[in-house]
Amino acid sequence: MAEKKFEKAMERLEEIVESLEGGDLSLEDSLKVFEEGMKLARFCSHKLEEAEKKVTLLVRESGEKYTQAPFEIEEEKDTG
Repeated sequence: MAEKKFEKAMERLEEIVESLEGGDLSLEDSLKVFEEGMKLARFCSHKLEEAEKKVTLLVRESGEKYTQAPFEIEEEKDTG
């Protein structure tokens, strides 16, 4: 269930970014969607931190040696 909420939040964040980048919103509307986006970003960040902690705990419990490395997301390349 939490995965669906995370996915929906990410989808909405993408919509917000597109609408803000479009520049068609009034200042008032821009501020409203920006505020919504900040709340969604905090929510998503919190969920990602929780997931990272779970993965670390599971690896630790498995008794395997592990090292922590930063998780890097590859940027999508424009093909058009």
